[in-house]
Amino acid sequence: MSEPVDRLAQTRASYISSSFDRPEVSPLDLFRTWYDEAAGQVREPNAMTVSTLDDWGPVARIVLLKAVDTAGFVFFTDYDSAKGRQLAADPRIAASFPWQDMHRQIRIRGLAEAVAAAESDAYFAVRPRGSQIAANVSKQSQPVSGREQMEAEYAAAVTEFEGREVPRPAHWGGFRIRPFEIEFWQGQQNRFHDRWVFRRADGSHDPGDLAAADQWELVRLYP
Repeated sequence: MSEPVDRLAQTRASYISSSFDRPEVSPLDLFRTWYDEAAGQVREPNAMTVSTLDDWGPVARIVLLKAVDTAGFVFFTDYDSAKGRQLAADPRIAASFPWQDMHRQIRIRGLAEAVAAAESDAYFAVRPRGSQIAANVSKQSQPVSGREQMEAEYAAAVTEFEGREVPRPAHWGGFRIRPFEIEFWQGQQNRFHDRWVFRRADGSHDPGDLAAADQWELVRLYP
């Protein structure tokens, strides 16, 4: 009797994509082009895996991209959460967009910095009211006795804020990932993928202006 097939070892997809030749644009322009294409094909194209560092090593989770500009990529969170505390202690950060349906991914490395309070205020103001209340109630990443406690605290906050605007709590706001390296990956046949990486032209790990093409060196990598 033959040994059972290891399903994980035999699980694979064939990538057949158009060639991804050298992009003659800035990292920001290429990201926006790819993102616009993903928006029509991927459910939640702004979902990205963000990795931070604690005393042991890397910690990863999925968060949602909420803005991108010449300085970097913005997401929002509780500053007292695990990732908030980790970034306050060590701003090194990595992120990736896994657009499997398109056989694409984008990988980012850089430094995180808190956005200005006005930027956090502006985004908080357009969040659904329920999410605003939850941000005031949640002690993100802290232990809780059960769902019942969470729901009781939420109900109490609904009553507290009835008839008035929900304020942004001081412990909630945005981080901007300021990259020094961005890789664009396109899957190809035989796992012979196309990989182009933008790195700082001066060889540093200092964040760069994503719209300034002359600040970046473009390198093709083996798959």
